[in-house]
Amino acid sequence: MPYTPILGTLAYVTRGDDVLMVHRTFRDGDQHLGKFNGLGGKLEPGEDIVAGIVRELHEEAGIDALDVHLRGTISWPGFGTGGEDWFGFIFRVDAFTGEPPAANEEGTLHWVPRDRLLDLPLWEGDRHWLPMLFDDSVAQFHGVMPYIDGRPG
Repeated sequence: MPYTPILGTLAYVTRGDDVLMVHRTFRDGDQHLGKFNGLGGKLEPGEDIVAGIVRELHEEAGIDALDVHLRGTISWPGFGTGGEDWFGFIFRVDAFTGEPPAANEEGTLHWVPRDRLLDLPLWEGDRHWLPMLFDDSVAQFHGVMPYIDGRPG
């Protein structure tokens, strides 16, 4: 069977030592309900990954990304609500214009000190790779993290 994952982008926008996070609390039935996450989403047909994350950041936070760094990729087999496979392109955005609103359609937006990120209710698997996102001694990270019943398998 061919590998045909959903392609997605995920960005962590920085402002000094703070990171912009969305607390997903607004949509009942949201797979991410109650969790904090970076911003991003699915790629649209014909869209490259950088155009996709720039569009998502504009839509979700009203900002225009200026300094976008691909930090890594992760394959998440079985991550979707119906067991769909996801393949994510993970970015760090170190410069932008605009000011994020207090909330978007998914939840409230928060500037969180980087050293407090792992204290938040995150996806369990994020704790394995999130530190590498901010570690400039790591050129890029790439991995596979299978999910079974909403947890890394």
